[in-house]
Amino acid sequence: MRMVTVTVVVGGLLLAHVPGVGADTTRVAQAPAGQTMPGMGVAEAVKVRGSVAAIDKEHGTVTLKGPKSTITLEVRDRQKLDAIKVGDPVVATYMEALVIQVKKSGTAAPGVSVQETRVTSKPGETPAGAIGREVSMTGTITAIDQKAHTVTIKGPKGRSETITAKDPKNLEGIKKGDLVEITYSQALAISLDKPAK
Repeated sequence: MRMVTVTVVVGGLLLAHVPGVGADTTRVAQAPAGQTMPGMGVAEAVKVRGSVAAIDKEHGTVTLKGPKSTITLEVRDRQKLDAIKVGDPVVATYMEALVIQVKKSGTAAPGVSVQETRVTSKPGETPAGAIGREVSMTGTITAIDQKAHTVTIKGPKGRSETITAKDPKNLEGIKKGDLVEITYSQALAISLDKPAK
């Protein structure tokens, strides 16, 4: 069993990969419409169904069992534990997204930002909640090799990374000194799979 401490109600959005998922996967990749600078985004969502395996009111935790693994969550609003029973069905949706956007130099400064969001159901609603995390990093393009289809990006802390473009067309229209903004998002929502009483 894996123990994860997340201060959310049954139905929280985790910041780590949901173990044992693999069904109902959706993948999307496209560049935003009307964009003048190269960019792309990829998103993947996985939905998994499980059930409540255990409730520990003393410690304020709920253990959920999925098709391949078990996870224990800390419940923020302990009154919600009264609405949950062992065997209740749950549904979880995990999503990851990555967006890469090239920007002209001078439009932003290199740096890193992290944002976290938490939401829970209201009293009387079906116990549910979500937590998400978004990390954005802006780096500077220091070299482009059109023949090798590579671009070198220097991060805000001075570390450089050379990346090979899957599609050489993604290197068209960019130049040394342009900025690259990389945004990585994770979110997990879990809810009882039954209406509130």
